[in-house]
Amino acid sequence: MTTSLSHSLRLPNGAVLQNRLAKSAMSERLAAADGAPNEALVRLYRRWSAGGAGLLITGNVMVDKTAIAETGNVVVEDESHSAELRAWAHAATSAGNHAFVQLNHPGRQSPRLASAEPVAPSALAMKGMFGAFARPRALEDAEVEDIIDRFANTAAIVQSAGFSGVQIHAAHGYLVNQFLSPLTNLREDRWGGTPDNRRRFLLEIVRRIRASVGRDFPVTVKLNSADFQRGGFDEAESMRVVEALEAEGIDLLEISGGTYESAVMFDEAKTKAASSHAREAFFLEYAEKVRTRTRVPLMVTGGFRTARGMSEALAGGAVDVVGLARPLAIEPDLPARLLSGSADSATPIRIATGIKRLDSLIQGAFYQGQIRRLARGLEPKPDLNRLAVVLAYLRGPRPIPAAAPELTSSPPSRLEFTLAGASRHPVPAVRRGRRASHARGSR
Repeated sequence: MTTSLSHSLRLPNGAVLQNRLAKSAMSERLAAADGAPNEALVRLYRRWSAGGAGLLITGNVMVDKTAIAETGNVVVEDESHSAELRAWAHAATSAGNHAFVQLNHPGRQSPRLASAEPVAPSALAMKGMFGAFARPRALEDAEVEDIIDRFANTAAIVQSAGFSGVQIHAAHGYLVNQFLSPLTNLREDRWGGTPDNRRRFLLEIVRRIRASVGRDFPVTVKLNSADFQRGGFDEAESMRVVEALEAEGIDLLEISGGTYESAVMFDEAKTKAASSHAREAFFLEYAEKVRTRTRVPLMVTGGFRTARGMSEALAGGAVDVVGLARPLAIEPDLPARLLSGSADSATPIRIATGIKRLDSLIQGAFYQGQIRRLARGLEPKPDLNRLAVVLAYLRGPRPIPAAAPELTSSPPSRLEFTLAGASRHPVPAVRRGRRASHARGSR
């Protein structure tokens, strides 16, 4: 029987996705100044939940307040904002769908304005970033252990809040990807030097999260098919990582590719050029190869725009879940309309000046502007002024007015959200596992 978009999917741990469409992670940049979730995120995710996708994956949720990828990222390292987390989880699952939290640590991809001394497997500066990122400091062994514990701790907190799973971000050049890559991991201890040692950091995160949340809670991974850098993490090594992840019992693998230094995940032409098939979605050729080596459910995100292209990918058997990201910033109800047959494709959005870096900036700003409109309770605006959104993007995120009627009618009961200037509570006793006295979180 041919798999259709409306078919459910049972994950290895027994959790059931009600259809084959997922909202993949996009950076919302909506959190309060102290990293807490707020009414804007509640409003945004209630809208996406009502949109029909069987799975929503949040944008980056940082496990360490001293290491963030972008201003406006949510940070969860203790239970000081448990009420806000519960409200966000309730909104994100309000239509009966699953909502997984994407757990991340940026490593050296923490911008200079956020981190004057980021950390990484090795002290290697980023290239071609015009000084936006400071040279990182190499992590000590005890600090590596502390970060692993932070991932497990944050997973347990979001589980308690009501989210239905987590995704470990091991792609796009962030810290886990940095450990995997022979270009960015030059260590000669147990965390580097060989492919087995380079993948140890990711596998230990999976193991400790699983020990913290139990078998019934989905644990998933986002992994690069390749970094698209000479001498970096390549397809062959990626497939060996997939096999190791299957042995650890992960429940879903999302395939992506690229890093900040080679951002093919945002460049359709470059990504398709890396494949011998000029098909609709990115990374399909890799998915077909890796399917022969694993039975883990696979999710592919990037490039999907038509119901036909999505259905063909599912019918081919290499893809189990179709990921949609930017189309849902313009059409939050697109999954429901694709499933009902009232739409056969996403609305085409063309942003092209012919200058690659400028196009990338405009696209990022444009979709960020649409996400902020949804978070304010407004409709998307495809003709949003490009110059205005770029200026707003460069200025950085600003608080969205807290006038959300949803919170007064949805459990938990009345919440008071801080939209600016609040200080974090001390790190509480909920942290699990080891903690080095000199680790970054104790500074």
